[in-house]
Amino acid sequence: METNRQKKIGGVLQRDVADVIQHALREAGVQGILVSVTKVSVTTDLSIAKVYMSVFPHNEGEKVLNEVNAVKSQIKHQVAQRTKNQLRRMPELSYFIDDSLEYIDNIDKAIKGKENPLENPDLLPRRKKK
Repeated sequence: METNRQKKIGGVLQRDVADVIQHALREAGVQGILVSVTKVSVTTDLSIAKVYMSVFPHNEGEKVLNEVNAVKSQIKHQVAQRTKNQLRRMPELSYFIDDSLEYIDNIDKAIKGKENPLENPDLLPRRKKK
């Protein structure tokens, strides 16, 4: 269960990390890739923040994650400059790809496609009755 303080810090970091990453992508001249920070969860001692990014198109996710990790310290520094009036200590940032949108998209395609388990229940494994 997250405390209000963790949620507030997560919200501040989410906005600032998103701004910094999007600015870095623009400066690098990257075209056609959309990166958004979907969630930031902060540990109870406020020392580590997990940053979840959603990347579109999905197949660019690994590449973007590698590039973000390569400039991790610069991102942390820029975010620290923005949050210095709100945070005493800048948490360590860890980056992850949030594939929940892709997962939802796959479910949507499965339901709309030929293999619709709602119309053809034989596609689903049978539950064993006890």
